[in-house]
Amino acid sequence: MIVYNDRDSLSEALLPFRQHKKIGLIPTMGALHDGHLTIIKQALEDNDCVVVSIFVNPTQFDKKVDLIKYPRNLDLDVKLISKIEGNILIYAPEASKLYSGNIASKNYSFGNIENEMEGKYRKGHFNGVGTVVNLLLRAVSPDYAYFGEKDFQQLQIVRKLVEIEDISVEIVGCPIVREESGVAMSSRNKRLSTAQFEAAVVIHKTLLEVTQKFDNLSILKLNEIVKERFLKNDHLKLEYFVIANVKTLKTAKHKLKKNKYRAFIAAFAGEVRLIDNIALN
Repeated sequence: MIVYNDRDSLSEALLPFRQHKKIGLIPTMGALHDGHLTIIKQALEDNDCVVVSIFVNPTQFDKKVDLIKYPRNLDLDVKLISKIEGNILIYAPEASKLYSGNIASKNYSFGNIENEMEGKYRKGHFNGVGTVVNLLLRAVSPDYAYFGEKDFQQLQIVRKLVEIEDISVEIVGCPIVREESGVAMSSRNKRLSTAQFEAAVVIHKTLLEVTQKFDNLSILKLNEIVKERFLKNDHLKLEYFVIANVKTLKTAKHKLKKNKYRAFIAAFAGEVRLIDNIALN
């Protein structure tokens, strides 16, 4: 399986698929897991060719230590992808080439959604995400691009990005893929100790509890329950729990019947930051 490191060679490889065929893009930062493979298989059903980009984007990390410790194993990633049958191209550019030398974020205005949740706790993160997704979309020019709903706020940011940049592509949200325990699959899980991984089950269990009690309890009371669940866990520290309006992602203080809501959790297991979310109604 060929790994393309520059835009020109990738463009040449994609030429046979440009006319009357569909191209899909799956942006990843590598350290692939079954969640990524599920998305690749879904994309192959929709497209004649799928590009999987593998690129650890330096501009979206708000903490340098997180960038340094992010798991990387391109050879293993290629081996995993090669087990899937279909027209799959791997795009793994160097940062200097993808960014054309100037490795810096573009400043975007995504509206109110960028100031909620992740935006509050990771300054500049969404500018980095928007910048790299824009570069990847322009390098590949896909018909469809696939993003996991585990990063639900990022998914909404990307949808806003294609409006701002006027890019002709359909953004496809993909359901969260979970371990048997319920833990959302994530590349960061590889950095967890056995005890931390087992403790992380509380994140999904708590979200499920919120869904079960959402109709009968106030948002204030649900917040209290979630905080209590994490206080009892020695391996996890809650960063935030938010019930938000699905459309605006604005934190909800009271429930309105006409609105759809989603619950979001971010928590730390040592240095490793984990996120998850679930639809409520």
